[in-house]
Amino acid sequence: MNGGLKSAKMFLTRSEYDRGVNTFSPEGRLFQASKLQVEYAIEAIKLGSTVIGICTSEGVVLVVEKRITSPLMEPSTIEKIAEVDRHIGVACSGLTADSKTLIDRARLECQNHWFTYNEKMTVESVAQAVSNLAIKFGDSDDDEGAMSRPFGVALLFAGADEKGPQLYHMDPSGTYVQYDAKAIGSGSEGAQQTLVEMYNKSMTLKEAVKTSLTILKQVMEEKLNSTNVEVSIVTPKDNFHMYSKEEVEEAIKDVA
Repeated sequence: MNGGLKSAKMFLTRSEYDRGVNTFSPEGRLFQASKLQVEYAIEAIKLGSTVIGICTSEGVVLVVEKRITSPLMEPSTIEKIAEVDRHIGVACSGLTADSKTLIDRARLECQNHWFTYNEKMTVESVAQAVSNLAIKFGDSDDDEGAMSRPFGVALLFAGADEKGPQLYHMDPSGTYVQYDAKAIGSGSEGAQQTLVEMYNKSMTLKEAVKTSLTILKQVMEEKLNSTNVEVSIVTPKDNFHMYSKEEVEEAIKDVA
């Protein structure tokens, strides 16, 4: 009997023990497959397009890099910013196909809320509703909305409700956090550091647009133009507004 226990202990090496399902390693990490998938999905975001969001007292700005990989591509078909409701916009970095699923859920939640309560859904509630879908991966097959893997996309929700302008970030783990300014995507590390240095709460919306484009210019390999950049703002008065090509070009001139 004792010999069997000894052999079992010898067989169960430290590395094998650490990799047990739902078992913490000495470093404090879970080696469960689903947890690793979340970490890999978060790493995948770092390969996506750079997105910068800045929240001011006047409104929120979203600026996104559009990667045109071929001169034969139609740039207008690459959409990195979408309108969720009249008072909420969202920008994505990562797998575009995954983002469409989450954006559709956000739109559906807003419509259902308006139909049920006859009022606009708050920005935080929308972020929470989408995060509830994001954390469902790996659930039982009975749930048709669940995916077998995490969504490989990060989102920035920009909106304005009774609490004023707000900016929320959601990652593949389903965690959402409110930010004054946030950068995601391939250039996020350098962009976030610059945001820390340049952001101030007294910043106007126009200054926020200029700042976000200035930072995007620093982290992008290509020159800024109306083809490879998308800009949108959300204000309490005018709600969601996507910049036209002419407006983008005008904003880029200020940066230059």
